[in-house]
Amino acid sequence: MLIANNISKTYENEKIIDKVSLSIKAGEMTVLIGPSGGGKSTLLRILSMLTPPDEGEIILNDNKYKFPLPKNINEISPRPWPELTAVFQQLFLWPHMTLRENIIFPALNILNEEEAKKELDELIELFDMASFIDKYPNETSGGQRQRAAIARALILQPSYIMLDEVTSALDIEQAAKVLDILKKLKKKNISILLITHHVNFAKDVANQIIFLDKGKIIESGGAEILIEPKNKRLKQFLSIIESTS
Repeated sequence: MLIANNISKTYENEKIIDKVSLSIKAGEMTVLIGPSGGGKSTLLRILSMLTPPDEGEIILNDNKYKFPLPKNINEISPRPWPELTAVFQQLFLWPHMTLRENIIFPALNILNEEEAKKELDELIELFDMASFIDKYPNETSGGQRQRAAIARALILQPSYIMLDEVTSALDIEQAAKVLDILKKLKKKNISILLITHHVNFAKDVANQIIFLDKGKIIESGGAEILIEPKNKRLKQFLSIIESTS
């Protein structure tokens, strides 16, 4: 289980994350929703241990990380990566490598070449990438690059994967393919934290939905919070989403 206790983060005297506490259970999907600028991406970076909070505690299985850290976050021990892995909107694919090379290169740090190729073959089949796996990023569509970026994270065999709006730049058909992949990952007992504006998807598959606004968790729960929200601010947010969809 991944647990955050009283996590806070301030940038330039502005509180971006304000005493947030949450837990992500093994093999479950948590969906983070909320308005732009509400702190979602910052919270994801904190939970994936890429940005240290100013205060609080993160517990990853049996390991506790208390903040502020006495050292650089890259020197923390035990290292939480690649058990924790994140995929961001920008994808960060290397343009001079094919998608195949992009996916397999990081894996060679933890797997031997034979193991890495076997894992890659399984991911190519899972993500239906055979037709474009040997193309360069600029030769592929946004949806194809998204699938490759998620595959690159998964080949590291994480227990927890954090996804920051990975469908935001996709059309409806491409987004549906990526979201279908996430359903398959859930069945593989991989814990997923997903930031998305696809509220209907969250309603269908999320075990936990968290509404974050101005750095605070305003309401959380199952699909019922999207059907009958108790908080006025969440009701307003859902009304705006519905009117623009």
